[in-house]
Amino acid sequence: VQLQASGGGLVQPGGSLRLSCVVPGSFFSLRAMNWYRQAPGKQRELVATISGGAPISGGGPTYYADSVKGRFTISRDNAKRTVYLQMNSLKPEDTAVYYCNTGDLWGQGTLVTVSS
Repeated sequence: VQLQASGGGLVQPGGSLRLSCVVPGSFFSLRAMNWYRQAPGKQRELVATISGGAPISGGGPTYYADSVKGRFTISRDNAKRTVYLQMNSLKPEDTAVYYCNTGDLWGQGTLVTVSS
């Protein structure tokens, strides 16, 4: 099973992108979902997490890395089995391959490039 991430691209500093990740299979609403990123020459880092267990609302407690707080928002739509990462006020240092993850399942990654 592979997660399907999409939405990356080239954007200017200050711009926005929304990443999406579809999760095949059952019990999506119960899964905590994560977005990681890996910049060239750096280790993969956790960007944001949203908890599972809220089958109707799709919401839940969230976590953000300090570097993205106030700029990125993680959300989920349990009916669509999809997790999102809304990225605003993007900076060049946000350039990385972004991966969605739950448990031992990973997406193929989507490249975000922030450059003028």
